[in-house]
Amino acid sequence: MHAGSASIALPRRLAQTVSPVVFRRVAFAAVGMLVLIVATGATVRLTGSGLGCPHWPTCTTKHALPRGYHSDIEFANRVVSAVTVFTTLALALSAWRTRGLGRRGRWLATAVFVGTLAQAPLGAIVVYFDLNPYLVITHLLLSFTLVSLAVLTLLEAARLVRGEGAAPPGIARLGGLVLVVAVTVLAMSGTVATAAGRFPGSSGSQVVPRLGSFYPAVYWHVRAVAVFGVVFGVLAAWAWTRRSSYPWLVRGCAGLLAILAVQMAIGEVQYRTYGDVPWWLVLLHVATAATLVAWTVGLAARLWRPIGDGDKRQLD
Repeated sequence: MHAGSASIALPRRLAQTVSPVVFRRVAFAAVGMLVLIVATGATVRLTGSGLGCPHWPTCTTKHALPRGYHSDIEFANRVVSAVTVFTTLALALSAWRTRGLGRRGRWLATAVFVGTLAQAPLGAIVVYFDLNPYLVITHLLLSFTLVSLAVLTLLEAARLVRGEGAAPPGIARLGGLVLVVAVTVLAMSGTVATAAGRFPGSSGSQVVPRLGSFYPAVYWHVRAVAVFGVVFGVLAAWAWTRRSSYPWLVRGCAGLLAILAVQMAIGEVQYRTYGDVPWWLVLLHVATAATLVAWTVGLAARLWRPIGDGDKRQLD
């Protein structure tokens, strides 16, 4: 009788666990949704739909659902936000049921969910305060932070599947840390430049205050890009000299270079056509910025916590 009960309890216990490979897939989906929500949030601002639904969670006091172009865009962003919350909830729950995942990965996943959930009331506050630029910047920077935390969670999942890798020298890890600081300054200066730009965030008679003026903000943003480029160039040169020992780092630097080149090209066109730049071009700039931040954090994190080249199929 006791043996039979144990045989029934064992499958139930296993059914409550999540394999590392499945958890990695959930983490990848969470990263994708968090990048997507940055893009949809930027769409709201750039199309002047920031106050399309002046109430939350309903669109207006009279209508729960949107009615009109701007309210459709704003409400669609709220729907994507809800999907993102449920995706990160799945991430957090999976983390605590994944076999072999350490406390670091579990708490990272939990932080991603809590932060994503906090975005909802923060978004409501932004609307109720008529798109205050400081609140808008906080909203966007929190999104960048959550993307970064989700990437760290994804790397923990990958490390669990593929094992530990060889640790690079301390100088390389220091370079990765400096690169993260540089991309943080880059992201912050970019949000200020966007807040000072020509897209007000709402349409109609509601006047949304701008944060400073565009050209001085771009002046400092360009210099932040230059600093980031120099730091990245040094790290990439070092990676090339050690390409036989760390081929993944060369590939990572090549990917980051491609993203940075696209971002700079879009930014240059945006600057030269500032008077009549289309909103979708600015949207590409913001979405690429989120990708740039995510890739940079992931690259630096792998320098500090390397991932092996193996594949623990038995964990699937």
